[in-house]
Amino acid sequence: MEIPNPRPKEIGETCDVVLTMLPNSPEVRSVMLGEGGVAAYMHAGQTFIDMSSINPVASKEIAADLAKKGVEMLDAPVSGGEPKAIDGTLSFMVGGKQEVFDRCKPLLETMGSSVVRCGEVGAGNTTKLANQIIVACNIQAVAEAFTLAQMAGVDPELVFQAIKGGLAGSTVMNAKAPMMIAGNDKPGFKIDLHIKDLNNALDCAHTVGAPLPMTASVQEVLQWMHSHDGGQKDHSAIAQYYEHLTGIQIGR
Repeated sequence: MEIPNPRPKEIGETCDVVLTMLPNSPEVRSVMLGEGGVAAYMHAGQTFIDMSSINPVASKEIAADLAKKGVEMLDAPVSGGEPKAIDGTLSFMVGGKQEVFDRCKPLLETMGSSVVRCGEVGAGNTTKLANQIIVACNIQAVAEAFTLAQMAGVDPELVFQAIKGGLAGSTVMNAKAPMMIAGNDKPGFKIDLHIKDLNNALDCAHTVGAPLPMTASVQEVLQWMHSHDGGQKDHSAIAQYYEHLTGIQIGR
């Protein structure tokens, strides 16, 4: 059923499945559980799928509140950025009951090429935090390595071509190295959003006692970028931190 200018009451009362993709956990809580939020109008048998990237602790808390009404929940953050969102090939990392996942998987497959259940509610966002740690650390490693190459007199483009098919090759490097070399910082995924994700990763780590020294280090670099008007740039612009330190632009 198509709802013109939908409001929380109409969504909660008429939609079998409610999906959200919001910046962080406060927004998800507000939209779903705030005064006059969608959940106030939902009933047993409905399902809430949150595709936001938030702290898994918050996902579990929201799911517990919804369970009191008999509403099921999946946390299903995505990876792939704007290009894969446009062509419908996102990767979904999902947490929730197996039977709820099985019922909703075909819906998620209309938006993504990979839909994997990682465990119970919260597991999806835990997996997304792991993904974001790996991406951030990988981007910083690429920027650092290409800075070394440039300062040692070797063309970063040739370094990229030489190593991308080996063990150091990665989807991250294939996507971000050309941007660094071209000086293209048009956002596919903004630095400020990655800061948010790594803050959630560090908060979760503090809760469970996991050591994240590499994450803390790259977070400081991203935070420096934010403080120097780089928050709205693509996260590959982390290379500009090294350009600030050295006075040398990668590939140029």
